[in-house]
Order: sequence, then C-alpha cells, then structure tokens
Amino acid sequence: MSSNSKPRVLFLNRSYWPDMEATGQLLTALCEGLASDFDVHVLAGQPNATAGEEDFATTASRNGVTIHRVKHTTWPKRNMALKAVNFLSFVWACRRQIHKLPQPDIVVFETDPFLLPFVASGLSRKSGCRMVGYLQDIYPDVAVALGKVSNSWAIRKLRNSLFSIYRRCDRMVVLSRDMKQLLLDGGVEEQHIRIVPNWADTESIQPVDEANRFTEKFQLQGKFVAMYSGNLGLTQRLEQFVEAASLLRDEPDIEFVFVGRGARRPELERQVTELQLNNVMFCDYQPLEELSHSLSAADLHLIPLTESLSRCLMPSKLYGILAAGRPYLTNAPEDSELYHVTTQQEVGFTVKAGSAEAIAARIREARSDQQRLTRMGQAARRLALDQYTPAHSIDAFSRTLTEVA
Repeated sequence: MSSNSKPRVLFLNRSYWPDMEATGQLLTALCEGLASDFDVHVLAGQPNATAGEEDFATTASRNGVTIHRVKHTTWPKRNMALKAVNFLSFVWACRRQIHKLPQPDIVVFETDPFLLPFVASGLSRKSGCRMVGYLQDIYPDVAVALGKVSNSWAIRKLRNSLFSIYRRCDRMVVLSRDMKQLLLDGGVEEQHIRIVPNWADTESIQPVDEANRFTEKFQLQGKFVAMYSGNLGLTQRLEQFVEAASLLRDEPDIEFVFVGRGARRPELERQVTELQLNNVMFCDYQPLEELSHSLSAADLHLIPLTESLSRCLMPSKLYGILAAGRPYLTNAPEDSELYHVTTQQEVGFTVKAGSAEAIAARIREARSDQQRLTRMGQAARRLALDQYTPAHSIDAFSRTLTEVA
C-alpha cells in the first residue's frame, strides 16, 4: 500500500493527455476521476495529436495523477511498418522503465499497444501486485477481423499467450456484452469480468441548436450533414460511406463531413478525388471546447461497425454523439449491443452492412423526416444523461479496483 494509505494504481497506455485520440482522452478522465480514492500513476508515451511540439518525456503531476513518460519513436502512423516500430519501441521503453516506478498495488493494462499485457504480467509476477486488464479492443482478433494479419499459427500462438494473461488477471474490464462473450469463449471466468462502458462528458458536450460555430466556419448552412467524427483508421471501413456519397452526388443539399485524422484519411481523400465528388469535405480534429459545436453540426452521424469487429470493440464515438443529442446511422450487426441500443432506445437508424445503396437510401429517409430526427436526438441526450456520464463509468471502475485491492 502506498504511503498515503490509498491503494496505488498504475495504468499502462501509450495515449494520455494531451493526446486528442479517444483512448487518451477517456483514460485521462478516468484517472483524474479515480484520483480522490486511489494514488493514480500512468505510464504513457509521447502524444500523437497535439497542437505543440513540447517534449513530454518527463514525470509530472496533473489533476492528482502522476504521469510518467517514456521516449519512443513517433514515426507517421500511416506507414504500418513504422507504426509497428513505434509500438515496439514504446513497449520496450515501458519494460525498462516500469520497475523503476513506485511499486503499485494494482497494475492496469490497456491495449495501446496490444503487447502491454506482457509488460504488466512481468511486473505482477516480479512484484506480486494485482493485475487488471482494461480492453478498449481485443487483439489479435481485431487485426484478424480487419484482414491486417491472417489467422496463422504465429497469430494463434500470440492469442493464446494474451488470453493466458487475461485468465490470470484479477479482473478483466470490457466495454460491452459482445466483448464479454468473446472473453468467456476464451476461457476467462465470468466472475472476473466487468462491463464498464465508455462515456461522454455530458456537461462539456451539449446540444447546440442555434448559432453553431462549426456550421458557420465550414459554410454548412442549409445542408443536411451526414458526419463521421473520429479516427479515420482501419477499423472504421469508411469506403462504403464515400460510395454512398457518390450515389447522392446529385442531391446538393446533402453533405458528407469527415472530422478527424488517421491512417486511412489519405486513401479516403484519394477515393473522393477519383470519384470527383463535391459533396464530401474533410477537416481535422476540433478543439475540445468546440466539440459541442462540431458534433451538433451533424443532422445524422455515421457509426460503422462490421460483424467481424462487433465482438472486439465498441465504438467510443457513440457516447459523444448521444451527449450532443444527435441521431446516427449504423451498419452494426443485428446481434450486437450497438444495434440493440440503437433500436431499443430509438436513438438512430440501422442499415444492413455491405450496401452503399442501402446507406444512401437511409440517409434520404432520415433527411425527409425531421420530426423523427428531432425525437431521436432528444432520446439520445436523455440516454447519455441516464447511462453514459463520466460518473457512471468512473464509479463502476472504482468499485472494480476496490474489489481487487
């Protein structure tokens, strides 16, 4: 137990404040929310998406959390080989640094990158500290589902090694029932699994229905805006939504807006250029203080989720959309938690995956029924307040750590 009598908890994740990536923002809010009851430390890397060029390879304290930074390579993420080098260099730096930190009572690993369970397991074996897994996604299942790797002997061996660590953890925290079932199928005992969904800050993200600065800045007045906001990466499979934009090119009031960065953005921009589309625009991540305006600028958000990915992750963008009081369109499979939330809570539209024509038709349908959109948006805001605030999830995570401690 740490000297101040609070249990000391060490989180492992590459992304942390001031990173704009979702995992970093969520972990920052979680750690700061836990700091009143725990002595919280974070072992993190160099931020990917920040405004400045500041060197973060220091130990610092922020809002009650002690942040330990390690230096590692930060090559452009769009190159997969260099991205792998970044991940490996971060993991190697963590392995060297972790034993020099104040010994924790509990080590919590995330999966950015997915090799961090091995670092946590090594610390747990050596120090005897408790171990908790906190999975924003489940590897290597995500990589196999995306086709980035084949389900080869080596990948199966890696998966067996990771699941062996998951089975040894005192608790495994996942985001959805789908992810829980994947762990159950992998032999993790049910009493060791906790579901703690992600969330949005419903105080800082609120509906903006008039004088929207994002709408004015990008001259979207009078447009029906179909928006994707978030990481433009491999897991999103956004090509079909660009194809849908092509099918809607002759309806000038419909505008597709992609907000964010990511490895696939250059390819999506090339696709738009090759199709000669003038109804698609791209813009970078917006400052946090502008998030209410950017999310509220959408008439309909887009949340892609393929069947193969639905058991591996839960799109974190859902919660910001709900907080902004906006409906969405998803191609999530019918047996997924996202599909059930969408249909049971009546907060969005569903469409079967694999058809740009079906996406285009659904967008036309949404545009033609403003009253339905308004009802869905109001239901979305209520759902965010009732189930997906920071307090809900921080309390649930705190209870899990207390059980372990």
